[in-house]
Amino acid sequence: MIVLAASANQTAWWITLGIGLVVALVVWALLEALRRTVNDIEAGVDELWRTGQLVAQNTQTTHLLGTTVERGAELVDEVQLHRQAARSQP
Repeated sequence: MIVLAASANQTAWWITLGIGLVVALVVWALLEALRRTVNDIEAGVDELWRTGQLVAQNTQTTHLLGTTVERGAELVDEVQLHRQAARSQP
């Protein structure tokens, strides 16, 4: 009778250890899937950040466009004055 009880107890322990191993493997697989997903999200965020920085670099001087237009108009006026002066010289 004692031998049968020890055998049943050992069997229960082996079953418990097996179930624990299966649970540990499932948890590991879920954590690995989560880690890969986080890495994918991080790569996307890094790309978005890089693109945002490039846009910011390209648009950081747009406030100067008004001044550029004014200087361009002044340049056209100056060129016309030089053209008129060149025509009036013999």
